[in-house]
Amino acid sequence: MTARTNRLAKETSPYLRQHQYNPVDWYPWGEEAFARARRENKPILLSIGYSACHWCHVMEKECFENEEIARKMNELFVNVKVDREERPDIDHIYMTAVQMLTGRGGWPLTVFLRPDGTPFYGGTYFPPVDRYGMPGFPRVLDAVARAWKERPDDVEKTAQKILEALRKSEAFSPTDATLDPGAPVGAAEALARAYDERYGGLGQAPKFPNVPALELFLRAYDATRDAAHLRRVTHTLRCMARGGIYDQLGGGFHRYSVDERWLVPHFEKMLYDNAQLAPLYLEAHLCEPDQEFVRVARETLDYLLREMRHPEGGFFSTQDADSEGEEGKFFVWTADEIREVVGADADVVCRYFGVTEVGNFEGKNVLHVSVDLPTLAKLFGLTTEEAAAKVERGRRLLFEARERRVKPERDDKVLTAWNGLAISAFARAASILGDERYLEAARSAHSFVRRHLWEAGELRSVYRDGVVKGTAHLDDHAFLGAACLDLHEATGENAYLEDALELGRRLLAEFYDREKGGFYFTSEKHERLILRSKAPHDGATPSGNSMAARTCLRLYHLVGEPEFLEACERTLRLYYPHMVAQPFAFAHMLGTLDMFLRQPKEIVVVGNRRDPATQEILRKLRTRFDPNRILRLVEPGEALPPLLEGKGQVDGKPTVYVCHRGACSPPATEWDSVRGILDSLR
Repeated sequence: MTARTNRLAKETSPYLRQHQYNPVDWYPWGEEAFARARRENKPILLSIGYSACHWCHVMEKECFENEEIARKMNELFVNVKVDREERPDIDHIYMTAVQMLTGRGGWPLTVFLRPDGTPFYGGTYFPPVDRYGMPGFPRVLDAVARAWKERPDDVEKTAQKILEALRKSEAFSPTDATLDPGAPVGAAEALARAYDERYGGLGQAPKFPNVPALELFLRAYDATRDAAHLRRVTHTLRCMARGGIYDQLGGGFHRYSVDERWLVPHFEKMLYDNAQLAPLYLEAHLCEPDQEFVRVARETLDYLLREMRHPEGGFFSTQDADSEGEEGKFFVWTADEIREVVGADADVVCRYFGVTEVGNFEGKNVLHVSVDLPTLAKLFGLTTEEAAAKVERGRRLLFEARERRVKPERDDKVLTAWNGLAISAFARAASILGDERYLEAARSAHSFVRRHLWEAGELRSVYRDGVVKGTAHLDDHAFLGAACLDLHEATGENAYLEDALELGRRLLAEFYDREKGGFYFTSEKHERLILRSKAPHDGATPSGNSMAARTCLRLYHLVGEPEFLEACERTLRLYYPHMVAQPFAFAHMLGTLDMFLRQPKEIVVVGNRRDPATQEILRKLRTRFDPNRILRLVEPGEALPPLLEGKGQVDGKPTVYVCHRGACSPPATEWDSVRGILDSLR
């Protein structure tokens, strides 16, 4: 007998389809649900999550699959499910509301709305009965329904207060104050006060990678040459790479660590985390050469190519924390399992990966590097090379054995914004490592987006199984625009610059607030929600505002259109007081401020792209750490930027010009001269 499905069976989102057999009468977000709520004068129960979310699965099993709880939901509410990855605009508004109500947020997000969409109560996970100091979900449902029926005036007042608070949270005012050139370094020094000297990272458990903050430390190091800023990054990256947050067998990073040591992760893997971490490891390597950083970056990118790539080149969004109904089951091991797989080298492998009989996660072991190779060698009377060989053999055998396990589910949506991050990651890796595989991956993902998500000049946000959905948001345009610029820099091909220019002009035409500055999350064409937000805060990914401002700044220095510079500056002025006061929430935007204030070094290489000498100059430029570099390849005979009009190659050699603050260096054809010019501009 086939189980009955609800309306979500017709959706393409894997997260929504996970709930298609719930006895809850779910609606997808849309007018049908809101019309019924108005018609029947019922509140809306809005549930937001994503497919790889462990606690979303828990609440589904405990509450949404419970016939009695579902009956109560269906009787008292109009129930709406939203995939936060498909609709980040909806998620942003209602997450902000719940954070205002409760002081915390997370997923699953549970929000109660009036039929006009205004929230009046909410929370995150609710258990089926009172526990963990939280009320049981049935008790919450009864209380909310009772308030709706018996105290409608109170509900309306609460909803209006929340709506007004949401509007106030968006009410930023631009500053006319001088933008302090020392502000980005000062912000990095403020963040350093939260730095964990023992285990790296910011704060205590739970511990997230916080890539924008680590990038800000690298910028502070570049600006000051204070080694403490660099050490915070390299120490954190080493601790993460040796911890359980990093998949020691298959590469790639889990979402976050539940402890301060990076040991036990929340096991889901997200495209956006790995797309940000891989280039960060490579940039740290450029500052302090370390082959461990290169290895981790390669393994992370190779994980994305192996596990997260669509056959046509795009990248999927997430990999679940659970398999066979258990959190982390795919990733953890017992000592006996390792002995069975590895054989004679099991003791060496167990010691290296910190495997014990007791375990470190529910009686099993999350693999992590517990001892360095020289120490391991001494413990077992081996040479370092012999110990390394045994570990590598064990790693290979364990990976092969793990591949035979039931894998976690994968959310195979292709999201434009997150693919922008992935394209950037592969393009930057190709530039630094000179690896053609990574350049091909970046090109292929760009082609996928161009082919499937850029329809008749209109950018869309979600692709799955041949179905394209969603009017593109700010993040889609800004992240993809940055990706096109990174591809342009990695290849020297102007087609990618043209794509970035088109996206940049759309940012100005459809998202830019010409009155106050900053960029709206949604365009004028988008569905009207209760609030047209701007979302300036950096989170797990950079904010759309910070990425849009940086993309505009880069475009200005490439094509010279003043509207881009104005939009960048006005965005920075809008948020400047807040980024100085709250650097953790604005770390990526502070990086954009650093680029704006120090001004990019505009490096133009005039040379034939097929000339090995040209490629060698480009290789050396790309492998210098310079976060404020704008690099452009111009073929002989092509139009040069206005500052270089009338100039070109010298003696038929690849020739480099470095422009900064409106002045350009003399032509340089030898690397030592180029390096000297760049060093003088620090």
